[in-house]
Amino acid sequence: QLGQRLTSSNNRPREDSWLKSLFVRKVDPRKDAHSNLLAKKETSSLYKLQFHNVKPECLEAYNKICQEVLPKIHEDKHYPCTLVGTWNTWYGEQDQAVHLWRYEGGYPALTEVMSKLRENREFVEFRKARSNMLLSRKNQLLLEFSFWNEPVPRSGPNIYELRSYQLRPGTMIEWGNYWARAIRFRQDGSEAVGGFFSQIGQLYMVHHLWAYKDLQTREDIRNAAWHKHGWEELVYYTVPLIQEMESRIMIPLKTSPLQ
Repeated sequence: QLGQRLTSSNNRPREDSWLKSLFVRKVDPRKDAHSNLLAKKETSSLYKLQFHNVKPECLEAYNKICQEVLPKIHEDKHYPCTLVGTWNTWYGEQDQAVHLWRYEGGYPALTEVMSKLRENREFVEFRKARSNMLLSRKNQLLLEFSFWNEPVPRSGPNIYELRSYQLRPGTMIEWGNYWARAIRFRQDGSEAVGGFFSQIGQLYMVHHLWAYKDLQTREDIRNAAWHKHGWEELVYYTVPLIQEMESRIMIPLKTSPLQ
């Protein structure tokens, strides 16, 4: 028994060291902000991602007023913002609407739009009507990864997948380094729409937006990636960086620029 205890005691530091190596990630200290290292340099665009949980009986009415009002803001040059896409979730959280906006000019553009919308009588009435239809809402301000495609309008029909990752604090740079290589395995087709990371709201959040013709095409494309040399290794190294992840399959509204 004493021999067993000694053996166990001698092995424990080695086991503890091995376990710690799985969870302790070494990152070189940097003076730059994550946003400066990971975001596109040639653009100062800021993105807002909105999640609206709608009362089930109100979803049709909610979609109707969104399709009447949101495109007007998108098309009006008075507002320095663009509606990138607007969807209802199909699989994932039910009775949920997702909106993605781009603000050309960063935070000043966001402030300008918000200020002008407070004076827009139609939008004020829209918000009042919308508030009676919602159970809850949440938003995040995002920047786009420098190595992802710029999200641009596309014709359909497509389904969209929004894959959301809650990363372990301190691992955003590592994630960016790995995905700068991993995205190359997924750009043979046109499924990569955009990649973003949060600045305000829930922090250390990453969102990858993909487009597929249908669920079977999604399955085929994702399976094909595993046959490409190097993909498996990148997945192996990125999985330990994740605390939680979520997938939403979404259907675009008729007025969405991403169809």
